[in-house]
Amino acid sequence: MARNPRRDLLAGLTVAIVALPLALGFGVSSGLGAEAGLATAVVAGALAALFGGSNLQVSGPTGAMTVVLVPIVAEYGPGGVLTVGLLAGLMLIALALLRAGRYMRYIPAPVVEGFTLGIACVIGLQQIPNALGVAKPDGDRVLMVTWRAVEAFVRAPNWTAVALAAGVAAVMLAGARWRPTVPFSIVAVIVATVVAQVFHLDAAAPIGDLPSGLPAPSLGFLDVSALGSLLAPAVAVAALAALESLLSATVADGMTVGQKHDPDKELFGQGVANLAAPLFGGVPATAAIARTAVNVRTGAGSRLAALTHAAVLAVIVFAAAPLVSKIPLAALAGVLLATAIRMVEVSSLRAMARATRSDGLVLVLTAVATLALDLVYAVIIGLVVAGALALRAVAQQARMDQVDFRPDLPGEHSDEEHALLAEHIVAYRIDGPLFFAGAHRFLLELSEVADVRVVILRMSRITTMDATGALVLKDAVEKLNRRSIAVMTSGIRPGQRQVLDSVGVLDLLRLEGREYATTPEAIAGAREHLQGAGVLPVVPAQSPAPVTEEAAR
Repeated sequence: MARNPRRDLLAGLTVAIVALPLALGFGVSSGLGAEAGLATAVVAGALAALFGGSNLQVSGPTGAMTVVLVPIVAEYGPGGVLTVGLLAGLMLIALALLRAGRYMRYIPAPVVEGFTLGIACVIGLQQIPNALGVAKPDGDRVLMVTWRAVEAFVRAPNWTAVALAAGVAAVMLAGARWRPTVPFSIVAVIVATVVAQVFHLDAAAPIGDLPSGLPAPSLGFLDVSALGSLLAPAVAVAALAALESLLSATVADGMTVGQKHDPDKELFGQGVANLAAPLFGGVPATAAIARTAVNVRTGAGSRLAALTHAAVLAVIVFAAAPLVSKIPLAALAGVLLATAIRMVEVSSLRAMARATRSDGLVLVLTAVATLALDLVYAVIIGLVVAGALALRAVAQQARMDQVDFRPDLPGEHSDEEHALLAEHIVAYRIDGPLFFAGAHRFLLELSEVADVRVVILRMSRITTMDATGALVLKDAVEKLNRRSIAVMTSGIRPGQRQVLDSVGVLDLLRLEGREYATTPEAIAGAREHLQGAGVLPVVPAQSPAPVTEEAAR
């Protein structure tokens, strides 16, 4: 299973050291306690490594998931969160069976960067109560909770907690610049814990008692009557788990040579992990980008590293629970504050904001929505806005240009004949997509055609067409016909026929005999129409010139 077991074991040990304070901190932040974070890291970490689609992925509790869980805990309690995790696991397995993993690649980069920035802000704000050493105020809106925590601190300052949190965060941030490979988070937490114990800093509240081991698996939390109301939160959790896990797997692939994840298998692994974690009291899990990056950088080459990470954390749960229980909450708050700061890549945000106005707008909207609403609404808003702007950009690529039909005239003609035909016939070539986003602009342009008897539409360069585009085309043909302007078409592609036929455009053209395979044939049909109307003199038939591929379009 492992190409280099020793390297994988070392990588797993390193990741476990990094993951321990994060698992404890995210468990506390979620509202279910440090033991829930550890249970998630052990159970979900092991199962996702076994059944997932990436050899390098490390899973467990994450900040992004904590952001979603806080309001669920406030509304439904701990049992509701465990039920949501169970339902989310089933949904992830269903997504895997439906092979939906491939579609996650279509999430635009500005949306990903925007909600990452928003998550970082929310994670940082969630740590303010513990960093200030005050009891967490009631509420699920992070901005309001933060404001109330600051008010409580002003009334009764706890500088001990502030110093511990700031010291841990400073050590982590400075250490990451000095020696990126050293897990300074665990070093800072150990030092803070020792200082709190040696100097009897009662103002630094500890985590509290932890169970020496994982609880027996149980479904005692499941309330069947509440399943209906928990479906919406479960969808949000499943969507986030899928998005973050596949994003993390993509990042891991990019950091290595020869590694490639299976997105559907990864969804299945995350589903199994989330199905099992609640049975042991764990919160919903997802792949962790930061821990996965540490795993890759320390030389991991197989799933053995992630399994080792889970095993080491399990040993800590069973053997070192009394020591872990003495860690100050303020120290964990410092770890997560530093983590939130390191999540923000200023250079990436600056590049995204400078790329286009649309990218900058999507990024800012997604980040603000994450902070003011929640992550799921933020992603939806970001996707909707990004989609609308993309459609606008695509629609603007559509063009309808008047073209000279002289090169396509069959046979030889004098300048006088050319001039006479040009007075009565106009040809347009439609380039690009003809769909709902830009079809009405096309209708306005075509409806303004005047002082001619025949309009030839060259349609072979239409890249895509939907029902709206077909209906607009039909409306334009009918309007021109009512003004006694005949419409000829050329080059309709087979893929467009079904759409055009569904709204009756082809019937309309066939009725008048005005659909042609090539442009020269359409011009010949236009001449016959004008001769029949007495506009052009009848001339002896001439053999048509050979039709080139360009002329046919």
